[in-house]
Amino acid sequence: MTATQSAKSADLDQPAAPEMEGEIREFVRRDVAPLRRNTESEGDLVTNNINSLIQRVAGTSIQEIDRLIGELKTVRELLHSEGMRVQREISQYAHLSQSAMQSTKIIADNLAQWRDAGNSRSAANR
Repeated sequence: MTATQSAKSADLDQPAAPEMEGEIREFVRRDVAPLRRNTESEGDLVTNNINSLIQRVAGTSIQEIDRLIGELKTVRELLHSEGMRVQREISQYAHLSQSAMQSTKIIADNLAQWRDAGNSRSAANR
């Protein structure tokens, strides 16, 4: 081996100078730091997207629930008004039925009186 070759191999065998190691560390930090920040900002972005999605879904669900509540209130009012109408109809029917029974009783009483009057005339004519 020559002296030049032995000097080169001696340089390769020795550990790198502390300045060189510091520069390498700084280089790695500069390259990795933006990646870490991007990962954090991407995580925030994903979190914001998920929150936005949840709010849209929840908003849609809340709107649907509000719409259903409105429809149920409308149906409730309709049922209440129909219930009142049926009560009026039943009351009118009961009144009509009672009037018909009274009229029938009056007619039956009058027919009975006429029959009795007719029977007593028939008996007198015999």
